[in-house]
Amino acid sequence: MPGTTRAGLLAELGVVSRRYMAAHALFNQALADHLGLHPTDLQCLSLLTLEDGPVTTGRIAELTGLTTGSATRLVDRLERAGYAVRERDAGDRRLVLVAVVPERAAEFGRVWERLGGGWFALFDDLDDSELSLFIDHMRRTTDFSARQAARLRSGESPDDRPAPAP
Repeated sequence: MPGTTRAGLLAELGVVSRRYMAAHALFNQALADHLGLHPTDLQCLSLLTLEDGPVTTGRIAELTGLTTGSATRLVDRLERAGYAVRERDAGDRRLVLVAVVPERAAEFGRVWERLGGGWFALFDDLDDSELSLFIDHMRRTTDFSARQAARLRSGESPDDRPAPAP
């Protein structure tokens, strides 16, 4: 490993992290193109398949960090593409929920499995404690990224230091 000092390791981590994020963004774009979706719509679809059921457009705005107006337009696009439908809430007919179309979600899942099928094999050489460390890292970076995105959306200067994580 090129950097064996802490400073060297952190510098290498910075480079590797940027390449990792770029690779993910480019993969996301390629998959979105393959499915005929916008990259943000693809990520929203992915997040919707992780929810317990239909959600409001407000929840979609929370999940994506979009305004409610932008989230509404995103739902319009997912609906036109056949991946989502709007339905009235059975308990409150005034409430409109967005549901993933099960057949299209299954299709999305199959494409994801074909492309990411080797994903778990990348971790075959890790023991359980190393795998747990990796999971913890992903959770922490997910939370950190969400906080940083919220800072940017709020108009906060990138020079402002974020508050420590709770």
